[in-house]
Amino acid sequence: MTPASLPWIERLVCLDTTSRDSNLTLIEVVADELRRHGIEPSIFPTPDGQKANLVATVPAADGTRTGGVVLSGHTDVVPVDGQPWSSDPFVPEIRDGRLYGRGTADMKSFIAVVIDQLPQLVAARLSQPVHIALTYDEELGCLGGDAIVREITELGIAPRLCFVGEPTSMRVIRAHKSSNVIDVAFHGVAAHSSLTPQGCNAIHHAATLITFMHGLAEQWRAEGPYDEGYLVPYTTAGVNVIHGGIASNTVPSLCQLQLDYRTIAAVDPKDVLAQIRAKAAEIEVAMQAEQPSAKVEVSVAAAVPGLENGPDSEAAALAGRLGAEASDDKVTYGTEAGQFASIGVDTVVCGPGDIAQAHAPDEYVELAQIEECERFIVALISHLSEDS
Repeated sequence: MTPASLPWIERLVCLDTTSRDSNLTLIEVVADELRRHGIEPSIFPTPDGQKANLVATVPAADGTRTGGVVLSGHTDVVPVDGQPWSSDPFVPEIRDGRLYGRGTADMKSFIAVVIDQLPQLVAARLSQPVHIALTYDEELGCLGGDAIVREITELGIAPRLCFVGEPTSMRVIRAHKSSNVIDVAFHGVAAHSSLTPQGCNAIHHAATLITFMHGLAEQWRAEGPYDEGYLVPYTTAGVNVIHGGIASNTVPSLCQLQLDYRTIAAVDPKDVLAQIRAKAAEIEVAMQAEQPSAKVEVSVAAAVPGLENGPDSEAAALAGRLGAEASDDKVTYGTEAGQFASIGVDTVVCGPGDIAQAHAPDEYVELAQIEECERFIVALISHLSEDS
C-alpha cells in the first residue's frame, strides 16, 4: 500500500535544502499550501534574507489561537558530498519497501505527513489549535530552533505541547543530552622557527586546552555523574577540529579549535563553559607573558539545551494514546525539543524513520514508518476534534 503522503514527501525531498544553501523554496511551497487552505503563515527570514522559519496556526473551532499542540520539523538536510549513493539523493526512489533520498528519514517525511493532512486539519472542529513550526539550520547547531522559540513567544501563541518529528522509529523520546560547540582562537605571534623566543606559539598553547578538555572527558567517564538511560551514560567532550600553522619553519601565530561537549541533566552546560573560559583566561596570561599582544578568544557556536521530560509528561502520554510506542529510551544526539522545553512547552521527540539512516549515504525511510506516522497525525486530529 502506498502512503497517502508520498507525493508530498517526494516533492520536498526533490528540493535541495542542504544547510549551506537556502531553504526558501521549501518554505514558499509550504506557505502556498497553507494559504490554499486559508491559513496565513508567519515567515521569519534570517538577517541576510537567505533562509526563514515558518510558524502557522490552525485555530480551534471557536477561533482560539493560543495553547494547543506544535508539530515541529527542520527543513535543512546535511550534505551528500563524497557519499557513495546508489541513486540521485534528490530524486526519491522506492526500493524494497523503502523510500530513498536525502531527508527521507531526517526529517522531511514528518513535515510532508503534516502538510498532507492539512485539508483534514482545517476541516476538523478542533478543541484547541494546532501549530506548525518549520526551522532552518538545525543541522548547524539548531540555529533556527533558537530563533523560532523567540518568534513563537513574540507571536503569543503559548503552545502547551510539542511533538518534534525527528526520526525515532515512532518511539516516544522524553530525554536527550545537550549539545554544545565552542570555538576557541589562540592568537600568538609569528617568528622564524630559529628565533622561537621572538614568537608565541599558538599551537603549543592550544595544546594545553586540548589536554584540559581530555581531562574533563576522562573525569566524567571515570567518576560520572551517570545516567544509565543513555547508551553513553555520562557527559562527553572532545576537541574535534583544529587548524593552525603555515609552515614548519614558522612559529604559528594562530590556532583555532572547535570543542564539542554533550551533557546529561546532572551536568550544567553553562558550568562547563565557565570552566573552559577560565582555562582559556589562564592560558592567555601565559601567552601574554611571552608576548603582550597574544590573546585567546572563546565564542559559543552552538548551545542546544538538553531535554529531560519526566514520566508524567502530558505530551508523552498523548503520543502513546495516539499510537506511538512508549519508551524510556534517552538519545545522545540533540534536537530542537530542548529549545521548545526551555520556553515551558511540554515536548517529546517522535517521528518516522531511524536515526541510523540519517546523514548516511542511501538514506531511507521505511514506507511502513510513513504509514505509522500518518495514523499518528490522523489520530491527533481526531483526538483534538470536538465531535470525536
